[in-house]
Amino acid sequence: MTGLRFKLASEASELEQIHRLNHATFAEEIPQHKADPKGLLVDRFHDENTYVIALDGDRLVGMVALRTTRPFSLDSKLENLDSYLPAGRSVFEARLLAVARERRRGPVFRGLMRLVVEHGRHLGYDLAVISATVRQLKLYNHLGFIPFGPLVGTPEARFQPMYVTLEAIREHGRAFVQETSRVRLLPGPVSFHPDVLAAFAAPPVSHRGVEFSGTLRHVKARLREMTGAERVALLFGSGTLANDAVAGRLSVEGGQGLILSNGEFGDRLADHARRWKLPHTVLRSGWGEPLDYDRIPANGFDWLWAVHCETSTGILNDLEALKRICRERGARLCLDGISSIATVPVDLSGVHLASGVSGKGIGSLAGISVVFHQEAIQPSELPRYLDLGCYQQEDGVPYTVCSNLVFALRAALDRHRPEDRFPRIAELASGLRAGLRKHGLRIVAPDAHASPAVTTIALPPEASSIRAGRELERRGYELSYLSGYLVERNWIQVCLMGEHTCEDLEPLPQALAEAAGRPG
Repeated sequence: MTGLRFKLASEASELEQIHRLNHATFAEEIPQHKADPKGLLVDRFHDENTYVIALDGDRLVGMVALRTTRPFSLDSKLENLDSYLPAGRSVFEARLLAVARERRRGPVFRGLMRLVVEHGRHLGYDLAVISATVRQLKLYNHLGFIPFGPLVGTPEARFQPMYVTLEAIREHGRAFVQETSRVRLLPGPVSFHPDVLAAFAAPPVSHRGVEFSGTLRHVKARLREMTGAERVALLFGSGTLANDAVAGRLSVEGGQGLILSNGEFGDRLADHARRWKLPHTVLRSGWGEPLDYDRIPANGFDWLWAVHCETSTGILNDLEALKRICRERGARLCLDGISSIATVPVDLSGVHLASGVSGKGIGSLAGISVVFHQEAIQPSELPRYLDLGCYQQEDGVPYTVCSNLVFALRAALDRHRPEDRFPRIAELASGLRAGLRKHGLRIVAPDAHASPAVTTIALPPEASSIRAGRELERRGYELSYLSGYLVERNWIQVCLMGEHTCEDLEPLPQALAEAAGRPG
C-alpha cells in the first residue's frame, strides 16, 4: 500500500473530490443520476454521511459512505427492511462504494473495507446493508455479502440489496484480496482458471498407472486436435527444452539450415543451432518488423526454423507463407509456436517439428514442454532425455512424470474453446491498442502483423520502463518489463494469454500513460 492513506474524510478538498468521484461513478459510469456539467454529484444524505476514503498523495482514489441514521436509503426501496435481516444485530448502511477505474485491482478496496470494519466496530455496529450494483455481484459474494429481496433501482442502474456481518468481511477479505487484487498480464505465469489449480492440487498418481495413461492419451489427443499435428511428445521443462529437443533432432537428420529472426526469440533459435553445431545461416529482419519472405533464397537450405509469435515485439509471423516457401524449396519447416498456440489459430499440418508449452496461451502451469512432429521418430544416439524417439517408443512415458502437471494441463485443454477464445482475445487486444494510442503510447508491432496476445509498448526516452512497471504493480497490474531485452529498449509488455475481461483492461491505458508520465 505504498503511497496510500486511508482515513475519514475531513478536509474541504477531500469532500469536493468525493462529489467528483460520486459523479464519475454514479452518473457517468452507472447511469443512476443525471450528469452535471460541473462533474459534481452531492449525495442527498451528504450531511449525515461519514466517508471512508483512500488517498494517493492528495488525490482521492476510493470511498465508501457510512450512515447510521434511519430510515436508510434501502428503507425507501424495500418495505419492512428489518424482516430480511438477521435478528439481534446492530445495523448501519454502507453506500456509494466507488474506486477510481485504474485502481480497482490494487489494494484500495481492501484498505477501504478494513477501515469500514474498524469504524463500524468502534461505533458499536456489527452488520452493514448495501445496494450492490449488479455489475459487481461476484465481488460482493466473495466478501461474504448475502443477497436479499428483489432488485431495486432503474433498468439502467439495477442494484441488489445485500447485507454482511463485519466478522464475515474479516473472514472472507483475505481470500478475496489474494484472488482478485491483481490483473496478471504476463507471458507467464498466466492467470489460471480455478479448475486448473484444483486439478494440480489433486493427489499424485503413478506415471505407470492406468489412470495416468488415460489422462496422457487424452491430453495428447487434444493437443493434436488443437494444432493438426500428427504426433506429440511431452517433456518436462520449459520451452527452451522443447527447442533443444528440436535442435537435437535436426542434428540427427543433418542438412543445411536457415534460421529466420526478427527478435529475441528468433535469435535464441540461432543460439540453439550454434550450441548444437548445426550447419546454418541466419537471415535477420529488424525488431518490430515482419519477416522479409522475399529475401529467403530459392535454394541452399534443407530445413528452415522460425518463430511464429515473436514474443519480444508482439509480431505474428506468417505461418502459411513459411509453409508455402518450404514446400516450394523442398525444405523441412520447424516452428517455435510457444507464444502462439492457443492464442491464435495454429495449423501445424505440414510442419516438420514444432515446440510449445503447457503455460502461456494454453493456460496451465509452466513445466511441460511440448514437441509436435509429423513423422514417426526412432530412438537415436542423442542424450536420452532429448531423444524424441524414446518418447515415441515408450508410448510417451520413458521417464518419471509429474502427474499433477498433466492433470492441470488436461483441465486447461478441456476448457479451450477456440470459437470463443480467439475472437475474445482479438477483441480485447483491439480495445487495448486503441486505448494505448489514445493516450499517446507507441506500439512496437504494426496492426497488420501483430499478435493479439502480445502488445509491446515502446516508452518515450524520458520515461523509465522499470519505474512504470513498478508503479503499475502498485496499482494492481502485473506486466512484463524486467526481461533484459525489454529493459535494454525501454519497452513494457501487456500479454493476454490468461483469462481476462474488458473490465480488467479498460483502465490500463490511462494507468500506463500516467505511470510513464504521459497523462491522457
